Amino acid sequence: MPIICRVSLAGLLCSTTLAQPAAAEAGATASAQKTIVFLGDSLSAGAGVKPQEAFPAVVQEKIRARGLPFEVVNAGVGGETTAGGLRRLDWLLQRRIDVLVLELGGNDGLRGLPVRNLKTNLQAMIDKAKAKYPEVKIVVAGMQMPPNAGRPYADEFREAFYEVARENNATMIPFLLEGVGGARELNQPDLIHPNPTGHRIVADVVWKTLEPLLVGMDT
Repeated sequence: MPIICRVSLAGLLCSTTLAQPAAAEAGATASAQKTIVFLGDSLSAGAGVKPQEAFPAVVQEKIRARGLPFEVVNAGVGGETTAGGLRRLDWLLQRRIDVLVLELGGNDGLRGLPVRNLKTNLQAMIDKAKAKYPEVKIVVAGMQMPPNAGRPYADEFREAFYEVARENNATMIPFLLEGVGGARELNQPDLIHPNPTGHRIVADVVWKTLEPLLVGMDT
């Protein structure tokens, strides 16, 4: 069975390598497999939960249940910013990517980094991916800041993801943590990272957007 690893920089190699189907399982269908990469931070990496409980792994379960020919690579790294994701992308692009899910920006916001830098970095990641694989599908995962970030910054931050998605004709997940963000019973004590139940809800949010895209690619 393909393995989805909790990712540190060392674990990233594990996820990228082991997410490929084992030869015994893949057989003659290996060439039909497509790859989805979740390029993200501690939310994708599943900080504080088991690797199989992180939402990318739950999305993989949904893909298998639907019988779609996609394998998930969890390239989440705790503490990652959009700048860090941009630095890692060239390495990830050494293997084919059919769907790139950009789950980055939350740490930019928590650090109060300029929103224009976030947009520049997201755009640069999209440009790099499309330059290497022109047919790659881009999914932008929207994020929001809590009210204590200040209304002007929070509004500009939220809108930045929509702007990047519109400008690139990308698929948009309106808010990754919809129904989970701020809910004590769905998060770990830090109220930032979802618990296993929260991750399953996040996976449902992602799947609502991702499933139609994957079905369209499989026809």
